[in-house]
Amino acid sequence: MQRRSALFRQLAKADLLVLDDFGLAPLSDETVRDLLEILDDRYDRRSTLITSQLPIDQWHAYLGDRTVADAILDRVVHNSYRLVLKGESMRRHKTVGNKSAGPSKAKNHLTRNDF
Repeated sequence: MQRRSALFRQLAKADLLVLDDFGLAPLSDETVRDLLEILDDRYDRRSTLITSQLPIDQWHAYLGDRTVADAILDRVVHNSYRLVLKGESMRRHKTVGNKSAGPSKAKNHLTRNDF
């Protein structure tokens, strides 16, 4: 428990916390509550960047407990910027020689608080 508290304190102090590929694997109830605690500690103090292929409108179902999901989304959405990328994955553009096939034709959209 002491090591966990120390880890949470370290995460709260990081200038930027990156949660990459959020939503790829199921989370236990304990992990969801831990995520809420981490985000609550960072709220309005430090930056958090979340990448996900899971649409935001599916996060409630993914996180399970609706009350905890509401609390998490409230902390994530408030004062946030959302970058929506459309188009094929850049990994699909690789050629046989493992070189890029060129620039993507993906359309990028930047919206503020568009949740």
